[in-house]
Amino acid sequence: MSRLRPLPELDHLPALDPAYVHERPALGLGDDSPRPRILLLYGSLRERSYSRLAVEEAARLLHLFGAETRIFDPADLPLPDQVAGDNHAAVAELREHAFWSEGMVWCSPERHGQVSAIMKAQIDHLPLNIGGMRPTQGRTLAVMQVSGGSQSFNSVNTLRLLGRWMRMVTIPNQSSVPKAYEEFDETGRMKPSPLYDRIVDVMEELVRFTVLLRPHAEQLVDRYSERKADDRPLDPNQDLSAIAIRS
Repeated sequence: MSRLRPLPELDHLPALDPAYVHERPALGLGDDSPRPRILLLYGSLRERSYSRLAVEEAARLLHLFGAETRIFDPADLPLPDQVAGDNHAAVAELREHAFWSEGMVWCSPERHGQVSAIMKAQIDHLPLNIGGMRPTQGRTLAVMQVSGGSQSFNSVNTLRLLGRWMRMVTIPNQSSVPKAYEEFDETGRMKPSPLYDRIVDVMEELVRFTVLLRPHAEQLVDRYSERKADDRPLDPNQDLSAIAIRS
């Protein structure tokens, strides 16, 4: 059983004006092959979930921009610590997709001025360290939110804080969609608007940052404290800073 949501109308982008689109926004920033791998998480289980609909629009754009995407369905994800040892298939699959990814998109509805419990539960199921492996550290992150009322940034601000805590590289741009019920048509597609254009901007930027950081990911998360804890002394012949000083 896969908990990945299928993406309908993958190549149908009615709100996008192709005259202004860079289909390879990261061209010249680094090697964009293989395709950047992006995991998308949303924070509502409603049948008409606007955070899910926004994530689907984001995934279509990422596909256009040359990325490979996966959308995780949290419908049967247990609460953190509900299952002893996290021994649950949904938790294992979420972590598997996190390890697969190079970047992520998190989109939460705003509930009582904050991220939803569904959104937080998914993040809480991603430990900083699993047997020496790190499912989030060094990955890029784009944050988005949808609201039922006027525009707010409470959820994206919290998602930024969480991304920093998870040692992710959160890109500068973000998306907040107010009165989301007015922004999607009856088929669940987002209408043309500056709010849609902002999602395009965010996904362009996510692809750029993911490709830009790709060759440096290991070096950017290399830490003295972890080398010390793991008893991994540096080889002076491999230490680039020492080599630079000697030269």
